Amino acid sequence: MSENGWNFANTYIKLPELFFKKQNPTPVSDPKVVIINNALAESLGLNIESLHQEDGTEILVGNKIPHGSLPISQAYAGHQFGHFTMLGDGRAVLLGEQITPKGQRFDIQLKGSGPTPFSRGGDGRAALGPMLREYIISEAMYGLGIPTTRSLAVAITGEPIYREAVQPGAVLSRVAASHIRVGTFQYAKKWGTTVEELQALTDYTIDRHFPELNDEDNSYLSFLRAVIDRQASLISKWQLVGFIHGVMNTDNMAISGETIDYGPCAFMDTYDPDTVFSSIDRNGRYAYKNQPPIGGWNLVRFAESLLPLIHEDEEKAVQLAQQEMDQYLVLCQKYWLSGMRAKIGLFNEESEDEKLIQELLEIMKNQKADYTNTFQGLTIEDMKDSGLSLNEFNVWKQKWEDRLNRQDENKTSSLNLMKNYNPAVIPRNHRVEEVLEAANEGVFQEMNKLLEVLANPYEYNLSQVEYAKLPPETDRPYRTFCGT
Repeated sequence: MSENGWNFANTYIKLPELFFKKQNPTPVSDPKVVIINNALAESLGLNIESLHQEDGTEILVGNKIPHGSLPISQAYAGHQFGHFTMLGDGRAVLLGEQITPKGQRFDIQLKGSGPTPFSRGGDGRAALGPMLREYIISEAMYGLGIPTTRSLAVAITGEPIYREAVQPGAVLSRVAASHIRVGTFQYAKKWGTTVEELQALTDYTIDRHFPELNDEDNSYLSFLRAVIDRQASLISKWQLVGFIHGVMNTDNMAISGETIDYGPCAFMDTYDPDTVFSSIDRNGRYAYKNQPPIGGWNLVRFAESLLPLIHEDEEKAVQLAQQEMDQYLVLCQKYWLSGMRAKIGLFNEESEDEKLIQELLEIMKNQKADYTNTFQGLTIEDMKDSGLSLNEFNVWKQKWEDRLNRQDENKTSSLNLMKNYNPAVIPRNHRVEEVLEAANEGVFQEMNKLLEVLANPYEYNLSQVEYAKLPPETDRPYRTFCGT
């Protein structure tokens, strides 16, 4: 371990060379740290004081390689909006796997660190705004209790990058359980020359994320089952808080079950299952309501990649994989319904619960109610900020209270349960845009305030009230853009 706390392992490079290229980051001219996640740094075992000094800055932008690091860019493929293509880390370098004081293993990746063999003609750089956006949203997701990659730091490079306009360049330090994706397996299946290469990747991933499966009779089928379960759980959590990923390509689905690659993502204000924010999603492929089925589509691509390992007879392998895939939407519904029960304070189960929940959602949709504030208002018994017409809502509310009275727990217990599932605050899109605009001008105080509020979304304290306010009305729908 180095004196500044870096404690790298580099197990990924033990895989066949098909899966990576050795690649150092490209140095930058005038780096300055914008923000460092001190709490995360401490949990990783890093020396916070050193990280804030010049030596730390040089590491966070890729000018200096920390002790023990063997930098690589990873190869993968992916279906992007349904179209299969060769991809890979076009603007990211994996420094290695940080081993924490508790023995946990996390990838440390520099995003925006320059061109790689997978850049496909791109400059390999990233703009400050999208990197800060990923920092804000990923840390908000962590605060919400949703599995996610995290952000260690953002540093500006001192160099402009050229997109639609000239923007300040930046590097994000991303922390992940791993960066192994569905697209990594697709790459192995398509461009690997032997089944042994696919098997090496699969064995490595099982050892890293699902070691308990090594004792199973068919560990590869069990692996598929475990990944299906984690993705069903993850996407259900997105649905429960109104999060829209925006670009659910197969290369953006992490095998670990973490949310990864925050591009044109956003949180829904007005409840509408058809909501799409991404400027490039013109047909609504990745709309809010489509996230569970698209997750299933991606997992079918994953299952296809594993077929040679599941059974030597392809027809039998397909049959076994299909049996597992048949459970995916069942699991999504199970996890979603369990979470929705908690959001309305239900401890037990009744057959009519889903109908009760759907009735509320239909009222919210018809009246263009705010998703987060409706459930928050239900929790604090004050619906004035939800946007609902109380006449229709009160009919539903009486049914809800009758339902609460049919369980052993009292209403106070139900409201306390709801507080743990209904955030008082989310990263409102207009708030995020405000702080990013200020950050591009070199002003970061408002961003730091927003991050402080988002760190504890279930606290229900007065500091959150201002950040729960709805955006000003506008005729123009909110749009997000990929941070390329």
